[in-house]
Amino acid sequence: MEEKLIKIAVLVSGGGTNLGALIGAQRDGVIKHGRISLVVSSSPKAYALQRAYEAGIPAAIVKKSDYKEEGAFEGALIGVLERAGIELVVLAGFMCILGESFTKRYENRIINVHPSLIPSFCGKGFYGLKVHEAALSYGVKVTGATVHFVNEIPDGGKIIMQKSVKVREGDTPETLQKRVMEQAEWKILPRATEKVCAAMLKEKRQGEKGHERIRNKTDKLPS
Repeated sequence: MEEKLIKIAVLVSGGGTNLGALIGAQRDGVIKHGRISLVVSSSPKAYALQRAYEAGIPAAIVKKSDYKEEGAFEGALIGVLERAGIELVVLAGFMCILGESFTKRYENRIINVHPSLIPSFCGKGFYGLKVHEAALSYGVKVTGATVHFVNEIPDGGKIIMQKSVKVREGDTPETLQKRVMEQAEWKILPRATEKVCAAMLKEKRQGEKGHERIRNKTDKLPS
């Protein structure tokens, strides 16, 4: 019997280049233990939705501005994920900070890619070009990308994988951003996703074996 794969949701807000890398990695067999089952966008204009459509992946839109009450946005997001049976959440350019109620619910089941070598140039306020502007302003010679677990602290979760990228003379935030994406983000996000999916499946198998042993013992009890 074919083993069930981990159901993945990719959360996006913009162009979806990292989503594209994940879709390509799934197609090429890099991601073997998981399957992208849903794409959720915080914006109806995100090109990432087109990428999902072309790949035949179901998509949903959950706009934060549609929810005024505290916790309502995350509640709506959780509802969408649970209806799809999502087990792993991958943040790929998702421009909304998720609160503790959400991160606790998916503890060790949310990963994010950040365009720097954490703990450098990370945390609240560091996103997109701002990260690369800060790196160039500081004068670092090496930057890169990090995939990490997500908790209630922005960019504060345990690191899963990192890859370094050299800063070149004459780099602009735009050229550096492009190179970090191509040489680091698009490489390590799929690999980290596969690593986490494989670990989750192993844990599920161990849990199922434990339940099976208990059932077998129960069946043998005298009636």
